Amino acid sequence: MTNAPAPPRHLLAILLCVIPLSQIPLDVYTPALPQMVVDLGSTPAALQGTVTVYMLGLAVGFIPVGVMADAWGRKRVLLASLVVVVATSVLCAVAPNVGFLLAVRFLQGLAACACMVLSYAVAADSFRGPKLTSVSGILGAAWGLAPVIAPAVGGVLVQYTTWRMVFGLVAVLAAAVAVLVATALPETLAPTNRTPIAVRATSQAVAHTMRNPVFGCFVLVFGLMASTQLAFGVAGPFLYQAGLGFAPAAYGAIALAVGAANLLGELACGYFAVRISTRKLACGALAAFALGTAVLLVSALTIGLDAWALTIGAALALAGCGVLCPQMYGLALGLFTKNLGLVGGIASAGCYLIVSVALAAVGALPENDQSTLGWLYVVCGAAAFVLLIWATAERRARHSQLESPPPIREQSS
Repeated sequence: MTNAPAPPRHLLAILLCVIPLSQIPLDVYTPALPQMVVDLGSTPAALQGTVTVYMLGLAVGFIPVGVMADAWGRKRVLLASLVVVVATSVLCAVAPNVGFLLAVRFLQGLAACACMVLSYAVAADSFRGPKLTSVSGILGAAWGLAPVIAPAVGGVLVQYTTWRMVFGLVAVLAAAVAVLVATALPETLAPTNRTPIAVRATSQAVAHTMRNPVFGCFVLVFGLMASTQLAFGVAGPFLYQAGLGFAPAAYGAIALAVGAANLLGELACGYFAVRISTRKLACGALAAFALGTAVLLVSALTIGLDAWALTIGAALALAGCGVLCPQMYGLALGLFTKNLGLVGGIASAGCYLIVSVALAAVGALPENDQSTLGWLYVVCGAAAFVLLIWATAERRARHSQLESPPPIREQSS
């Protein structure tokens, strides 16, 4: 068999278009949540559940999608997933009630997970070492464009049209990216490096990967930081619109500013990952996150719900998240050399399971001011600090040399 062709120069540009589609369906309609409560005759908690089930769909789909991509190639699985994203987006646009919307959103998450996990798998096929971490930061910046741009676009659509048009926009974007993938994305996984689907061998590979303690720490930090980032997207519309009286478009503009801070963090990860040590980069990001957390909590305890304090605190915290999320994903993936679709699926699934729990907690807790976000950030930040100190210690680094899960081989009958 011949090896896969060398990746072209435009490979990264294609991935930068693909990866936001895992996040756009999550963020673009959040300004519409208050309107959807009225239109569908439901409650805020039920509509916030449409975010949670999407996250659960992502979490459930990551490992199966990774395994299929390791067996059948990246391009084929990604293209099929994009077709499903288009179909489920259309179904969301015509949803008659919350129950239907919840079911379709879960399916949408199952399909959209491929946009994230396979983008990183393609990158890991093509880059290694610090370069992979740097590319992960660049991909993270594209992923971070969703919370920057999507709420602003969604807010305008909601204010001047209807929330159903938002899901129509998602369908159009997914269809356009599917065409791009079909016509321009090369297959980066050589046939000789593919691994057949075998349940027992896959289970062994999963167990081997998860037994790596440094990998586990990086995934936990990734999940904790992603939770704080996405919690703002869930709580923000109600704090700004219901609590402070902002119009959807105005909230979208604020989300744009906060998302821009997150994007700067992701770009910083891409720049500094090859220039300073892992620990220095992570600790600097945690310092920004801690400062934003302090602004949220102190303002909540002293002046109550305030737009400036909420915006500044969230922007500082999400800037730190912007560095840490792609850094942790790149470090976790960089620990291995084979079965990278599976490894990426495990990392992503672990992250989004943590996110699902965090978002469910945010939906259940009162949102009278920014203290709910503040206390969530305290818990997540403290846990992330402890995990990072342990994982990046020099004595741990000596024991975390590059390794691979056992290759998945076809079982004999």
